[in-house]
Amino acid sequence: MSRIGNRKIDIPSGVSIEMKDDQVNVKGPKGTLTAPRFAGISLNQEGNEVTLSLDNENSGLAPKHGLMRALIANCVTGVTAGFEKNLVLQGVGYRAQLKGKQLVLTLGYSHDVIFDQPDDIKIEVPEPTKVKVTGIDKQRVGQVAAQIRSFRKPEPYKGKGVRYENEQIRRKAGKAGKK
Repeated sequence: MSRIGNRKIDIPSGVSIEMKDDQVNVKGPKGTLTAPRFAGISLNQEGNEVTLSLDNENSGLAPKHGLMRALIANCVTGVTAGFEKNLVLQGVGYRAQLKGKQLVLTLGYSHDVIFDQPDDIKIEVPEPTKVKVTGIDKQRVGQVAAQIRSFRKPEPYKGKGVRYENEQIRRKAGKAGKK
């Protein structure tokens, strides 16, 4: 039995959930998102709460039960509050700037790295060494942030690179030298 799948999902005012054959549509003030619907799992809405239940306890759907509940809860959070990831550029001369719909990153290469901003994601640069990625889809926000981070991952000796805001980098000791 899935413990996560048994939790109730609170639906704020202004959000509507609609079930179709193979997907669940969540519509809110920031937009519309869809989550997959698995056969054998039913969705029950009572007032402003939604619960998911398995049609057959022995069907082997317990992992998908929790997954479906988490995906629907993320859709509800996304259409009401949204998601954000903050990136920090650490290194001498590392900086970011927005030029129209393009994020221009100076990361110590001989050239600037240019990243085109997707339509469903908003990228902001509050400071030259900070990048803020926001959107309504949690998976998409994480994917875009990971793409930006992959241009220069943090290295373990000096910690230079693009990292998430609260990410801890395991540092290594350098060469000890002759004694």
